[in-house]
Amino acid sequence: MMVNKHTVRENAEKRVKELKGYYRHIFIFIVVNGFLYLLKTGVLNSLLPETFPKESYYYDWINANILIWAVILVVHTLILQRHKFTFFKKWEARQIQKYMEEDRGKVDKYK
Repeated sequence: MMVNKHTVRENAEKRVKELKGYYRHIFIFIVVNGFLYLLKTGVLNSLLPETFPKESYYYDWINANILIWAVILVVHTLILQRHKFTFFKKWEARQIQKYMEEDRGKVDKYK
């Protein structure tokens, strides 16, 4: 199979773009959730205005936010690593071969 250099470059650029997006996602996850966690633990109380709520029950949602976002980050990781999961490609190839053989058997039967 002949592979076009232009196609190879496009695929490489696409992978790099996906990787940059993934690293950006991790960075934003750490910054935002780190800030929220510090807010929840009260570390930032001295920096907050007096009228800002400081009671811990205002921040009960932060744990759920971190958990949900972590699950999304895991899904993003799986999507990014999809090319390493050869099981699905092998399964697909086996299924295609199986159906081709079945169809050949039907064609031979009617000859």
